[in-house]
Amino acid sequence: MRVVIQRVKNASVKVNNKIVSKIFFGLLVFVGFSVNDDEKDIDWIAMKILGLRIFNDKNYKMNFSIMDVSGELLIVSQFTLLASSKRGNRPSYSLAARPENAKKLFDNFIKRLKKKSGLNVASGIFGSDMKVNLLNDGPVTIIMDSKNRL
Repeated sequence: MRVVIQRVKNASVKVNNKIVSKIFFGLLVFVGFSVNDDEKDIDWIAMKILGLRIFNDKNYKMNFSIMDVSGELLIVSQFTLLASSKRGNRPSYSLAARPENAKKLFDNFIKRLKKKSGLNVASGIFGSDMKVNLLNDGPVTIIMDSKNRL
């Protein structure tokens, strides 16, 4: 499971030219699932996201988590995070979970974040052609992989 986490002032997702989700302050999380991911990966990533101290205190030091600042989360599926470009110029997506399994993991990930945080957790529409708009704050961008926990 790979995620790209961006601290944002606001973010929204459009599908078919219609806004389907938006947040006003918090984290935009792009998530991709691999063929080997399971509930343990979801738990680990969810807890890391909720505990990340990447929001500024009054001295502009990153000391606060999304929980501390009562921010919002916008979760967007993105299988291309599992792309391999080791050979040639056309990326391979053979490591990405099949859509039916990835959808279950995506839904469980959102449920887990909602349950563990109590925060507003919005999402894009799995498998859709989405247009994502964001105002990155900082910028602060963190990349995590549940298979690389060191």
